[in-house]
Order: sequence, then structure tokens, then C-alpha cells
Amino acid sequence: MGPLKHSKTERIDVRTSSSVKHLLQEAARSCHKNVSEFLLDAGVTAANQALADRHHFLLDDEQWQAFQEALDRPAQAKPRLKKLLTEPGVLG
Repeated sequence: MGPLKHSKTERIDVRTSSSVKHLLQEAARSCHKNVSEFLLDAGVTAANQALADRHHFLLDDEQWQAFQEALDRPAQAKPRLKKLLTEPGVLG
């Protein structure tokens, strides 16, 4: 999910070393973005990932029962998945 499209009224100041600044500038250029856009996109992505496991998922009784049944089902063999994970890929 990208940055939310709202008016920009807040400012975030960041201090860094010269080498990190140059690294960020180079990465931003490679993505055809300015450093602010690059940092905001990366920061929003990282924030969403960091918070993803902290969300609560509420289930009603029927949904909870279905969830429990899915957890209790025996594991099924997945031959294509096994092949994918055990054979060398096109890159080696």
C-alpha cells in the first residue's frame, strides 16, 4: 500500500550521515523519485509491515468454528510445492 493521498501538513526531519544521504539520493533517483517520496514510500511500507501482525481479527461464532476446523484438518501433501522448493530454479 502506498502513501495515503492527503494534503501534506506535517513535516518529519531526519538527520543522517553523508554516506547514508548519498545512498538515499542514489536509490531515489533509480526509482525516479525525490528523496522525500522515496523515504515516504519506504516508510509507509515498513510501517504497514511492522503493524500487520498487531491487528486484531474479530470472528463471530460461525467464523471461529470454521477457523478452528481449518486448523484441525490434517496437512495435505502438495507435490507441486515440494517440487518448487526442492528442485533448482532457473537462476540456480
